[in-house]
Amino acid sequence: MDPVAAGNYGHLRAENLYNVTGRVALVTGGGTGIGLMIAQGLAINGARVYIAGRRKDVLEKAISDLAKGTGELIPLVLDVTDKASITNAVNEIEAREGRLHILVNNAGQTGPVSHFFSEPSSEPSKLGPALFENETFEQWAQLFTVNVSSAFFVTTAFLALLDKGSDDGVSSGYSSVVINISSISGLMKLSQNHFAYNTSKAALIHLGKMMATEFALKSVRVRVNDIAPGVYASEMTNREGGRFTPEESTKISGSLRPLPAGRDGSDAEMAATALYLASPAGAYMNGQTLTIDGSFVAVNPAVA
Repeated sequence: MDPVAAGNYGHLRAENLYNVTGRVALVTGGGTGIGLMIAQGLAINGARVYIAGRRKDVLEKAISDLAKGTGELIPLVLDVTDKASITNAVNEIEAREGRLHILVNNAGQTGPVSHFFSEPSSEPSKLGPALFENETFEQWAQLFTVNVSSAFFVTTAFLALLDKGSDDGVSSGYSSVVINISSISGLMKLSQNHFAYNTSKAALIHLGKMMATEFALKSVRVRVNDIAPGVYASEMTNREGGRFTPEESTKISGSLRPLPAGRDGSDAEMAATALYLASPAGAYMNGQTLTIDGSFVAVNPAVA
């Protein structure tokens, strides 16, 4: 019977809309920054969350920092750029859980930065050679391996477990989900002094769209969405566990004018966005990018 016709509106309650109790999640780069914000948000709301990274001590600290009784974080040493390491992670989660419901591809790096590029200059004879000499092919290739290729290989390695996870949502219309963490830098037309990073994040966004389309066409029951964050305190932005002032938020974002929100994003806002995509509330969304940036993209040259 239709729950609405029967006068039962329990499915519209927040605790049901955003329910991830019993779901199994994996968050790469989950020991710090945005990855940890998402992992904590999922765990506190009932999910069993594997936080993955190369540094075991960082993972263990993240777990010890989570208040007892508020959720479950499980450390998993994983190098997302190594096939053997990825395979070991798949085998471990398959043995422990038998399925996966939520995969968050968050691991990433900044790569080569040409700080001088922000200085006003109209002399191609100097600017071109400076960029040419300051960055290398090897730096670009290594960055794309971490920021883009890893998402492809981790997702494909876990695809069968993710599809199996969708068995748990047959009656409700829920399906497993991959959440890629890109950046507003992937939407920007400005380089923000790091051409390689912005290009890699744009590639990650497009990779997610291709996966969403191909999986849907091939009846793979796995959705793929993307979160493009603006300014958030993290290890990458050298403010792990803290917050930025309004002035710092504008400066670190590379915005052409003051950031309209007047602040950086919070861990609650990041966790809530991921929770929406990972829960029944977002089960009808696929192939989309959610930009949470305090209106940064609205006042800067961007592709969306």
